[in-house]
Amino acid sequence: MFVEFDWMGALTDSPILMVLVGCSVVTLGYALERLYYFRKRAGNADLVLMETLEALRRGKVGEALARCRRTNHPVGAVGAETMECLLARPTETEEAMQVVLSQQKLLLERNINVLGTMAAVAPLIGLLGTVWGIMRAFQSMAMTGSAAPSVVAAGVAEALVTTAAGLIIAVPSVLLFNHFTKRLTTMLTVAENHARSMRIALTEAAATEAMDPPVAVRDQVADRVDQSESVTRETVGSLVG
Repeated sequence: MFVEFDWMGALTDSPILMVLVGCSVVTLGYALERLYYFRKRAGNADLVLMETLEALRRGKVGEALARCRRTNHPVGAVGAETMECLLARPTETEEAMQVVLSQQKLLLERNINVLGTMAAVAPLIGLLGTVWGIMRAFQSMAMTGSAAPSVVAAGVAEALVTTAAGLIIAVPSVLLFNHFTKRLTTMLTVAENHARSMRIALTEAAATEAMDPPVAVRDQVADRVDQSESVTRETVGSLVG
């Protein structure tokens, strides 16, 4: 059926079908981009937590921070920022962690709304194509004064094809939107929970040793916190803008 159907003729005669083809290209492009991005940001968050906690138990704060920075998973950015702020400005640790979580959420949510929009709009465009095709069928009947199948076939075919095309675009869009939404929620929850565990471990390590971090490490962390806040403001501004 699909092989014998005159797709080029349908595209030429139906502007609605051309719009749906454009929607399918946009959906595919953004879906592939998000799949690649989430794959790049994936990582073993539990392994990062285990290695970071082990380094903190041995008093190796710099090693723990370096381990967090080496991972692309959101737990790396959130955990490193939490520990750095705890060392430099302990009273602002919670706020700093929430800021980084919000930043990571913006990065993970980028372009997902396009899939949600396509999931909602594609069936409506298909329905518009259905109405358009039926109108063409009645117009052909009025012009020829006949209701023969050959007269109304083109309009009915356009109506059915656009409806099917809208659904074909919408169904994968809904599945992908739900998948990405669930995945980003899980990643952010894991990142927050692991960052809190790192915070507790660092606090316990400092209390056990009854000493502040070395001056060199503390100064380095303070500089990194200032740089991170500047980068965070620029990144959030670019995402919102």
